[in-house]
Amino acid sequence: MTFDALTFRGARRDDLEAIIALLADDDLGQSRERVSTPIDPAYLSAFDAIQSDPNQLLAILEDDAGVAGCLQISFIPGLSRLGMWRGQIESVRIARRRRGDGLGRTMIEWAIEQCRIKHCELVQLTSDKTRTDALRFYESLGFVSSHEGLKLAL
Repeated sequence: MTFDALTFRGARRDDLEAIIALLADDDLGQSRERVSTPIDPAYLSAFDAIQSDPNQLLAILEDDAGVAGCLQISFIPGLSRLGMWRGQIESVRIARRRRGDGLGRTMIEWAIEQCRIKHCELVQLTSDKTRTDALRFYESLGFVSSHEGLKLAL
């Protein structure tokens, strides 16, 4: 496989269409996301909130063909563990055309480094229990299933 130039950068508003398409490009995403033109205003509002918060980083991985992947990191301050900061990685997606190229590993390693730069002492993420391949992938990177995650839809 030929690897072209890869670039990580903060997402811009004109990347939203590609990001939303990535989020929708699987069984779970198809039922949760709305790919439309024009972009649903809820996405625009969320993007603006992310961009205005210095503890949020919505990033893309770009190759010669455009957006190849995306993820979001939340840098979370806390009082527990002597005021430890955590990095929360969410919404990790790789473009279908690049799946199997090792970009997922590259993106997570980059995200972990961003957490180190922000002085986080722990990196955490969640993945739907039905995403068994994703769970195996994260474990291969050293993530440990140490807690049970609970959610309450509001």
